[in-house]
Amino acid sequence: MTAQGVALNALAGTAFFGHSSKRSRVGSIADMPAAMYIKKQHRRYIPSSDDFDYSEFPFYWLAHAQGAYQHHLEKALKKVGADIPAWRILLFLKVHGSGSISEISKHAVIRVSTMTRIIQRMKADGWVETNVHADDGRVKEAVLTPAGQDKINEIERTTEKLFARSFQNLTQSQIFKLNKTLKQLYQNITED
Repeated sequence: MTAQGVALNALAGTAFFGHSSKRSRVGSIADMPAAMYIKKQHRRYIPSSDDFDYSEFPFYWLAHAQGAYQHHLEKALKKVGADIPAWRILLFLKVHGSGSISEISKHAVIRVSTMTRIIQRMKADGWVETNVHADDGRVKEAVLTPAGQDKINEIERTTEKLFARSFQNLTQSQIFKLNKTLKQLYQNITED
């Protein structure tokens, strides 16, 4: 689920812990699994809390930032005949040179079945080539072509202003802390 989906579900009352939209309450600390214990100072960030204020809810702002980012990125990419999934894949391949479909899927946040279709489309556009992994014949790899490198260069020129504007009025320290916080939030959500 995207951050926007998480935020919208949370605003609808679904919260992190699978509560229904009926603003259910956890009985006592003893009734809660250890991983679900909510510190008093964090209660106001939980939609089921009486102290909840969506304007202070980090997922509200993540959803809005993601929505604005996605809208403006799609608009810029459309001008150069690309879309967000292709951009993510091309950027991954620019950095790594090649990668298995599942590896690219993980980093591009795209399901493997969808990734396979996108890679085929990008192959038809001449941006990538696919081959079988040298060490494991079951693994299909994608490789950036010269045309793909040209496309990523064109995309980078087109999106440069968007990214510059995104980080306007933020210090390097703020961006570092933001990345560190988002990474921790991701780890908290994905831990089992």
